[in-house]
Amino acid sequence: MSGGGKTAQCSGCGLTAPGGAAGCEAIFHEMVARDFSDALRFRVHRMMVDTYSLQHPDRYCASARSFAAHLTGLCAILESGASRAVGDELLRRWLDGNVRLQRPVTPRFRGELTIAHVREALEPTPTPPPWSSGRSRHGRLTPPSNRWLGSGFRKRSQGGGCPGCVGAVESRP
Repeated sequence: MSGGGKTAQCSGCGLTAPGGAAGCEAIFHEMVARDFSDALRFRVHRMMVDTYSLQHPDRYCASARSFAAHLTGLCAILESGASRAVGDELLRRWLDGNVRLQRPVTPRFRGELTIAHVREALEPTPTPPPWSSGRSRHGRLTPPSNRWLGSGFRKRSQGGGCPGCVGAVESRP
């Protein structure tokens, strides 16, 4: 599958592909389709979707809530052991509630690896693959991610948030 047309660079992740951003998105849709047709590939579905979305924020992270969902979802997977296939239900319920968020500025650099690296991998791995490390490249987004993730996990642990975010939760009356 490809986006067709002239080879161009994707404005989100920088992948050079036929059709540029459309070609990049076609690869993403191909990978999502594979996830739903192969249980072994589905084991990293949520992690792949969150990573791709953070690399393409203009389309997939336009609102503060969608940005928080993908950023904290990836954080929960990488730092708290949430399911790489489906993410964390408690975090989803928090985001479905009455939560006010301010969207941080998106970093210009979104990592060197792209969805093409995912497609090239033959099998999902039991450890997080290198393409999932986009969050660490968003260093200045760690504070809001940790605050949001801490809020989402507040019910799970009294005052501590997730293990990777201890102390990041703002005090509230």
